[in-house]
Amino acid sequence: MTRVLFLCVHNSARSQMAEAFLKKRGGGRFAAESAGLEPGKLNPYVVRAMAEAGIDISGNSTKSVFDLRDSGRSYDVVVTVCSKEAAERCPVFPGLAERRHWPFDDPSSFVGSDDEVMERVRKVRDEIEAAVVEFVRTTMDR
Repeated sequence: MTRVLFLCVHNSARSQMAEAFLKKRGGGRFAAESAGLEPGKLNPYVVRAMAEAGIDISGNSTKSVFDLRDSGRSYDVVVTVCSKEAAERCPVFPGLAERRHWPFDDPSSFVGSDDEVMERVRKVRDEIEAAVVEFVRTTMDR
């Protein structure tokens, strides 16, 4: 089983979505986790957008990437889904075979009416799902 860790700043949106989509789309071939540099609270817009996609993340907790590293966790692939600058702050995991960077807009920065924010969150959700589907496809082709 391929162990994958998705990282973003707060583990409140992008990494949570990527983890959930890999669990749903990975065909049981992946062990997915997510974490953040500075764990925050789940983004309620993201919870709603994922529910619309048939995935309930409302009970998820946010985790610190440093706690995972310090506990001795290892991963085959670490995917940063935040800005390049934030990704550069991520720790190195022992035995890491591959590191990828998928930059997505940060839903915590979205402003506007409820409908406007939800529209942007849905766009990011769909982009993340497409990236995960492509990751699964190319990883399974190896």
